Amino acid sequence: MPAANAISLYNCQAVDTKRIPVAGITEFRNFVIEAAKSGKRIVSLFASPSSPQQVRLFAVLADDNAGNLSVLSSDVSDKYPSLTPDCPQAHLFEREIAEQWDVVPQGHPWLKPVRFHHSYSTGRDNKKEEPILPSVMDFFKVEGEEIHEVAVGPVHAGIIEPGHFRFQCFGENVLNLEISLGYQHRGVERAMIGGPDKRTLHYMETLAGDTSIGHTTAYCQLAESLSGSNVSPRAQSLRGIALELERLANHTGDLGALAGDIGYLPTSSFCGRIRGDFLNMTALICGSRFGRGLVIPGGVGFDVNKQHSDTLTEKLARALKDVNVAADLLWNTSSVLARFEETGVVQPEICKELGLVGIPARASGVEIDCRFNFPAGIYRFAQIPISGWHTGDVFARAYVRWLEVQRSIDFINDQLNTLPEGQIKTNIKPALPGKFCVSLVEGWRGEICHVGLTGPDGRLSHYKIVDPSFHNWTGLAMAMRNQQISDFPLCNKSFNLSYCGYDL
Repeated sequence: MPAANAISLYNCQAVDTKRIPVAGITEFRNFVIEAAKSGKRIVSLFASPSSPQQVRLFAVLADDNAGNLSVLSSDVSDKYPSLTPDCPQAHLFEREIAEQWDVVPQGHPWLKPVRFHHSYSTGRDNKKEEPILPSVMDFFKVEGEEIHEVAVGPVHAGIIEPGHFRFQCFGENVLNLEISLGYQHRGVERAMIGGPDKRTLHYMETLAGDTSIGHTTAYCQLAESLSGSNVSPRAQSLRGIALELERLANHTGDLGALAGDIGYLPTSSFCGRIRGDFLNMTALICGSRFGRGLVIPGGVGFDVNKQHSDTLTEKLARALKDVNVAADLLWNTSSVLARFEETGVVQPEICKELGLVGIPARASGVEIDCRFNFPAGIYRFAQIPISGWHTGDVFARAYVRWLEVQRSIDFINDQLNTLPEGQIKTNIKPALPGKFCVSLVEGWRGEICHVGLTGPDGRLSHYKIVDPSFHNWTGLAMAMRNQQISDFPLCNKSFNLSYCGYDL
């Protein structure tokens, strides 16, 4: 099926939902498979009720080279032929659809629950059923002499969120890692239906707490597009500053945590403190270290005056000097490189096949970054070059973070020096009825995707969120193939994925 049969969109372009073609399932399936084979990525694949007996599948695919999105839909009832055998990118999306809507992708090789909740379909909403317990399922098993199984979690030694990791090992060598999450499913997407309301912004800011700016920006862009509202250049610039500060804090913290995982205390100690410096810069703007209340529909809730700008510039210069020292210690210490290099390698072909995004993709030589490929807001006028590496190992994932730290600081300094005059917020209009929009933001972990549909009343009739972790958890499992099990903490931290961003 030619791509022309799908509708082509740009990031944050709202269109009438009726304009999205509804294809037969064979046509739909062929389109997604052929698009993926030609180099496009599945940004989102989800289902929404179209009638009491059917759901409508929506596929959103990204063409990174052209900078546009293709959208196609198809109505199905209780089953359809699975895309996954011919398009591995679809595997987790199809498991999610099956769990949410009782629609079976026939032929799916590993059809298991994602978040272990009851179906959303009408026929089961009011039934009293036994609770569904996370990870109560059959795990993949390797059999043979000297094969053993190691189960980790869901309760961990640190103050972290729950997640279960099941290793199949031959001695110290990991043959397979299966990851099971879903322990804290909160139903955020369902809570968005009928909105926006007074809790909507709170949901976005707490969806993944370390990505408050990223997810809230994605939502606000979508809300503004659905209503046909514009945001001032000054507000767009301030949003960009906030998003890069969030990236700086998390990347610096990750460099320190990677050093801590191999017992290299100088960088671990330095970066723990420097991360706090970046968080405090966000607090200087809005009073919240995580940026809550800063990004709002129509603009931003706080401005930056000359004194703030001078203080931020001074603090950035000091932080860059400090993080330079901490990072140089990593790259110039042979014992660090011995642990980082050739550990947890993910090949570029695997990245593309699984649709990985963000740091893991760029560290394997796959150059994708929404700020460059799908720019929105201030990034349409002040793009940041893609930071990449080619080895796909722990070193690469650490080094890409370091490259991005430097470029984010340059970007913030440029914005502070050229901050446009004008207002920081406008009252946006109500959303228009019958609209469809995709909003992409490059969060610090990678591509954040929000998709919104409005009903006849202009309220949200469906809302879909894809955190970068949803794409990348499978990448961590692949990174552990044929690795020593003792390398898991290091590989895990080099991805540093979100549990709550996955368990929406």
